[in-house]
Amino acid sequence: MSGHSKWAKIKRAKGAADAQRGQTFTKLIKEITIAARMGGGDPEANPRLRTAVIKARGANMPKGNIDNAIKKGTGELEGVSYEELTYEARLGEAALLIEVLTDNRNRAAADVRNILTRAGAELAKAGSVARLLTRKGVVTLDGEKYTEDQVMEAALDGGAEDVSLSDGVVEVTSAAEDFENVVQALEAKSFETISAEISMIPEAPVILDNNDTGKVLRLIEKLEENDDVQNVYSNIEIPEGFGEE
Repeated sequence: MSGHSKWAKIKRAKGAADAQRGQTFTKLIKEITIAARMGGGDPEANPRLRTAVIKARGANMPKGNIDNAIKKGTGELEGVSYEELTYEARLGEAALLIEVLTDNRNRAAADVRNILTRAGAELAKAGSVARLLTRKGVVTLDGEKYTEDQVMEAALDGGAEDVSLSDGVVEVTSAAEDFENVVQALEAKSFETISAEISMIPEAPVILDNNDTGKVLRLIEKLEENDDVQNVYSNIEIPEGFGEE
């Protein structure tokens, strides 16, 4: 799940298992490929590609993988043609925005609907979830490696809006248009990031009880396990003490 939540921060801080890392790279490659196909292979002239490359670097994707994904998008290497789809859904008070990149629209639609139905969720009216979320730049760093103050100095110089430390992760947020400047400011100071992406952050987060929070997180995990699902954003905020024994 992308966006603000202690659950997401903890997942990032612990690092991904090999299988999860492989799936992350696959999704990043798809994003880079379609960005290059739509706007050309020069990141400096293609903002969407530039953002996708920054996100891939933030996930420590090898440069060769990035270059090959760009070449697939521009046609220099043989690749798959992907289609973009967006679904909006609700599970009780929770709202979810589901972004899909797929080479098979019918398969993706059936899979997403099936996952939602099994979880007791339903599709929502177009635009009803998107209006609850705002595009923000989000960069995370290892809080055991860097202090909040160290990161803050560089991040604010780059135009960041906020820097916070929680659960061993330093999180830097910015307006979407300042995202690149923030990343560059951190890179200039040799900070290593855990992740760097444009995310969808809820304007007014909803806090559910532990039981309902667990249901929503399980649904998000099921959606993210699907190869066609690129990103899942939600309006929920993880309650204090969630997951603690």
